[in-house]
Amino acid sequence: MRGRVCLVTGANRGIGRAIAEGLARQGAIVLMVCRNGELGEIAKAQIMAATGNHQLELFIADLSVQSQVRQLVRDVTAHHARLDVLINNAGAFLARRTMTVDNIEATFAVNHLACFILVNGLADVLQASAPARVVVVASEAHQRVSDSEDWLSVREYNGRTAYNRSKLANVIFSYDLAHRLEATGITVNCCHPGVVDTPVLRGLYDRWWSRWMWPIVRRFTITPEASARTALYLAGSPDVEGVTGKYFKDSRPATSSLISHDPVIGARLWNLSLRLTGELPPITVAGEIIAAH
Repeated sequence: MRGRVCLVTGANRGIGRAIAEGLARQGAIVLMVCRNGELGEIAKAQIMAATGNHQLELFIADLSVQSQVRQLVRDVTAHHARLDVLINNAGAFLARRTMTVDNIEATFAVNHLACFILVNGLADVLQASAPARVVVVASEAHQRVSDSEDWLSVREYNGRTAYNRSKLANVIFSYDLAHRLEATGITVNCCHPGVVDTPVLRGLYDRWWSRWMWPIVRRFTITPEASARTALYLAGSPDVEGVTGKYFKDSRPATSSLISHDPVIGARLWNLSLRLTGELPPITVAGEIIAAH
């Protein structure tokens, strides 16, 4: 990985921090994307001190805000003519329904739409750097989705359900993107990092009826460093050179849910993503606007 340019979102804590440090230890040029500049600077300094690698750069962006994700694309391409690895790690869990400044449900906006905008926005520089790799940190939580197309949780909102659904979107998007980028030299894979003691996981149990479960669940969690191994494997291992459109667990190909392979759901998700990011207009039928959500 020495000298390769690698971008990691959500890089100042948890899994993203561990991935960034792992890449730095391997000699990569690491572009750290963080929401909070102060915390990002602290993490960057700590990683530099721990690894001796000073080729770390900090980019600040709130991934819930589409204009900031697009600015991030411009900033990265302005500073770098190549990008070898893009790791979409940043994620959010919100116990209560929250709307972004773009009027989109925030869990879906951060966990899926930011990834959608970022990867598509950086596709040209990735292709120019081919062979290049895209890694999407998903979750086994995607297996627990029943209502697979209420992406914005319009019918009802439950934080855990919204999170699971956004992780399903990650897997579907990875498969669809891998197909669309065939023959470009860009591979796209997603992975389950394991059950990790992170703020996102703690948030899943931070309700009065589930807090009692956290001490039990925590006994079965792994460290962020252990959870970063599969993403780091997909980012740099020669074993997966040319491998694309796969879901990995413990650095091995695994089986994702049946729904994740449904081409109709995948096409609908792609089109919805285009509409929610302003790339397609709302559907008009008989003079009426059908809202994308």
